Amino acid sequence: MLNVWRRDVPLSERLGEDSVLAAAPGPPPTAAPTGPNMSWLPEAPLLSTDQPIFLMTPAAQAVSGFFVWTALILTCHQIYMHLRFYSSPREQRHIVRILFIVPIYAFDSWLSLLFFTNDQYYVYFDTVRDCYEAFVIYNFLSLCYEYLGGESAIMAEIRGKPIESSCMYGTCCLRGKAYSIGFLRFCKQATLQFCVVKPLMAAVTVILQAYGKYKDGDFNVAGGYLYVTIVYNVSVSLSLYALFLFYFSTKELLSPYSPMLKFLMVKSVIFLSFWQGMLLAILEKCGAIPQINSVEVSVGEGTVAAGYQNFIICIEMFFAALALRHAFTYKVYMDKSLDSQGRCAPMKSISSSLKETMNPGDMVQDAIHNFSPAYQQYTQQSTLEQGAPTPVSRAHSAVGGRGDTEKTLLLSSDDEF
Repeated sequence: MLNVWRRDVPLSERLGEDSVLAAAPGPPPTAAPTGPNMSWLPEAPLLSTDQPIFLMTPAAQAVSGFFVWTALILTCHQIYMHLRFYSSPREQRHIVRILFIVPIYAFDSWLSLLFFTNDQYYVYFDTVRDCYEAFVIYNFLSLCYEYLGGESAIMAEIRGKPIESSCMYGTCCLRGKAYSIGFLRFCKQATLQFCVVKPLMAAVTVILQAYGKYKDGDFNVAGGYLYVTIVYNVSVSLSLYALFLFYFSTKELLSPYSPMLKFLMVKSVIFLSFWQGMLLAILEKCGAIPQINSVEVSVGEGTVAAGYQNFIICIEMFFAALALRHAFTYKVYMDKSLDSQGRCAPMKSISSSLKETMNPGDMVQDAIHNFSPAYQQYTQQSTLEQGAPTPVSRAHSAVGGRGDTEKTLLLSSDDEF
């Protein structure tokens, strides 16, 4: 009868002390890694530095670097052109913020790939990426608001209309209800909560990583990955549901702006990276992703899976840069920004516009407006006026990058929240 050989039994005990194979010299067996990076089911294969995986080779760094820097050049040029023809600040402010997702995602993933052999660096790099993706979701919804003329203009179009029941858009439970100010409040609140939850979960991840309680792909109840993933899924699903509801209610009004292309691009960049990570985590649990253990380098299979995801993101950002270049073109703003002599904005004005786009003050003001009980019965209406503003009750004023005054009025609504 054949003997079953166990992996934890030395070769000399399997063959006997007098066996030629047992006495043959050779390298000592590789010890299984211990600690927070050890997979719990099933055991992952081991690789030594003599058998490097593709992510450790110069070819992987060169290929990813080519796609990353090409994406950076394409996107930075597009951002520059938007700032050069900065004729609609309320719209282009959000467009520039959305476009910055390509440089942040691409460069962050490339840095994580360069420091791949360090088991913890990628967690800190990805924290920046995670915080910015929530900011992008908010800005995309705000851009749709600006396309339609603001909150008050949207309410003037949809107020009182019955909500169509649709299982595809998740409105089957809203049968018999009508659009009101509460509907817009929910859409904004659902996206703003993600802007809070995502950075908070990123900070929790860093803390857990520092104490050895977090490992990518480890669904053990004693670790933090399972709970962070659950909270993130609930938050991101609520945010995505709010965007679907808003698109469902305003798709006819947004049709001149090609909303579907913009919506698919933003969602694919953000949510595709998350589901890629989940798929790689499943592959890790199936033992398809190896871990690296040697005297010089020790990398857990969770870090290897994160490395593969970063490599894929580096390549994806090149195609995202091409698609976003078409979805958020600057050419529609060119004629509006030229002066009487056909000249565009000077470099000083471009730097002022960039500074204005990076100011998160409008998001803070929007959060106060949507969550404060004192403003629940008011809708916002933004105007851009030349010169000094005239005093208006319940108004918030901000000076634009070219001397214009952006004024936000709060108009009373008769709808019940």
